[in-house]
Amino acid sequence: MLTNKKRDMTPFDMSRKPVKQSPFLMPLIWGMSFVMTRKFGLKIIHRNMKQQDMKQRNRKQIKPPYLVISTHQGFSDYYIAPLALFPHQANYVSDMEGFAAFGEGLYRGIGCIGKRRYVSDYTVVRNIKYALEQGQSVVIFPESRHANVGTTAALPGNLGKLAKMMQVPVVMLSVHGSYLANPFWDEEHTRKTRMEATLECIYTKEQLESAAADEIQKTIEEKLQYDEYAWQLEQKIRISEPNRAEGLHKVLYQCPVCGKSFETESIGSSLRCRICDASWNLNEYGVLNRKCAQEDQTGCDPKNYVESEEGIWSNTDEVTIPDWYEWERAQTEQEIRQRIEQDSFEIPYKVRVEALPNAKGFVSLGEGDLILNQDAFILKMPDLKLSFPHKTRESVQTEYNYRGRGACIVLSNRDCCYYIYSEQKDFNPTKLQFAGEYLHQIEKEEKEK
Repeated sequence: MLTNKKRDMTPFDMSRKPVKQSPFLMPLIWGMSFVMTRKFGLKIIHRNMKQQDMKQRNRKQIKPPYLVISTHQGFSDYYIAPLALFPHQANYVSDMEGFAAFGEGLYRGIGCIGKRRYVSDYTVVRNIKYALEQGQSVVIFPESRHANVGTTAALPGNLGKLAKMMQVPVVMLSVHGSYLANPFWDEEHTRKTRMEATLECIYTKEQLESAAADEIQKTIEEKLQYDEYAWQLEQKIRISEPNRAEGLHKVLYQCPVCGKSFETESIGSSLRCRICDASWNLNEYGVLNRKCAQEDQTGCDPKNYVESEEGIWSNTDEVTIPDWYEWERAQTEQEIRQRIEQDSFEIPYKVRVEALPNAKGFVSLGEGDLILNQDAFILKMPDLKLSFPHKTRESVQTEYNYRGRGACIVLSNRDCCYYIYSEQKDFNPTKLQFAGEYLHQIEKEEKEK
């Protein structure tokens, strides 16, 4: 179970230079990637990977190294990237969890660069620059976590500056189908679907020189946008697994009919509220249809739904998962605004904590308290007190059943990742993520003023 038996809390050496992928491992990496994606019929499209050669008056292939910026829907993305870049090698920026799960020696051998999620660390930037100077492409996943509901996660605001600093072509890897095959709220079960990926050069080295960092940032953010349920409908992809909705309550935790939170449950293809008995069926094309049986006392009239400025409940027959998810975000933001106005914003949780300081595994730190206030997440334990300010992180890492240990959030600093669990019903990773993102946005707007 990835236990650090010696309880060694020595921080992972982030400054260690990345190595080129071992030529002996490359056939294994490509072979495993092919096997793992074969059943999804992976199709890879290359676009704009040539540029005009003015001297020879023809178009030449853009040669690596590139800075590859990839969407990050699920674990399959790690198999898709090597195939999209074939026959070229690359280094991959990876979270500490991978080093612990697969071993530091192997992970460094396949070219991984260590990073802690949502922690600014210039050492990582230096390692990316070093790998590119050694002729290796570098793949980054700026969303930093798997997609909760098949849509783009919060993005860092320094991607334009990073791209301009690296002075190599910027290539976008856009994946479809990875989330649909293994939605984050139920990664234990694989759905039958198909996958496709597009590798596209969005900036040549010459174009980067004349482009402003803000312009590059905007382009990258636009290219990283996706909605897997919209793509599923557009492509008419049918997912018929009978248990296709199981786990969905982890992200759709608030009932729009009675307004109660943390009372939804998912069974088979259905999602229902335990309080008011309102229920929905997830159809084979990823849309939730309201069940309006006679015994449903709430009825299906729009006026019976929680008041919402978004108006997504005006059509009570169906709703998309991303729309419901964004409605929950708006509800959380409204609650935070009210708490701030009332000067009563301090939410405590009883928690248990596991630390991941290095690749040797987890160290159990026991029980403590997590406090969410307007400025930060505060972690208090008998021998430890840590603050994780909202202004320093654009999002919060969520886990819905991390390695069978349960739901948790992960808060990190440069020295350690803290996996934080709680038995409290109101400890919901999705809602805590919404809160963290909104409070970060508030801090950002205040700074800009």
